[in-house]
Amino acid sequence: MKLDPFYLIVDSADWIERLVPLGVKLVQLRKKDCTAAELRQNIRRAKTICAAHGCQLIINDYWRMAIDEGCDFVHLGQEDLATADLAAIRCAGVKLGLSTHDEAELETALEAAPDYVALGPVWPTILKAMTWAPQGLDRLRDWKVRIGNLPLVAIGGINTARIGSVFAHGADSAAVVTDITLSADPQARTREWIERTAQFR
Repeated sequence: MKLDPFYLIVDSADWIERLVPLGVKLVQLRKKDCTAAELRQNIRRAKTICAAHGCQLIINDYWRMAIDEGCDFVHLGQEDLATADLAAIRCAGVKLGLSTHDEAELETALEAAPDYVALGPVWPTILKAMTWAPQGLDRLRDWKVRIGNLPLVAIGGINTARIGSVFAHGADSAAVVTDITLSADPQARTREWIERTAQFR
């Protein structure tokens, strides 16, 4: 399996509607603290938009609703992985991405036979409070050796100036949140990401 090198992560279908038509081919809907009805509405809108633009949609955390809504990809953190029904996910034909932050989490992730593994934070991030120190580029290279042919997603503190370095150290895809969503011009920054990752596509 191959992931697009530009992995956009946003928290609403509004963002997806705004940015995916620019040429985004891989996006995760990571919506927190909402009602089930709001989540379902966002997933349905996101699916429609992504289908119209040939973009792979990944649903964060809510694997049951992803199955119910006919989504084909979910991403789980380690806490969610511990309680997820992996057999149900696989039976539904849903692909699986997993977060990792240390050696133990990598072993746990690999036991679940994911379709990709994410490592983070590579650099300090303002997205959320992190228990883990920044992993750095050397850890990224080591993770790629460890996981072999599985796609490796780098996440945490990545901006356009750091794109080349994560790919040089083994990443197959670079995930981004705040470099785009906090940008003064998110559309222009999205176009820049698409252009800067073109050589890795």
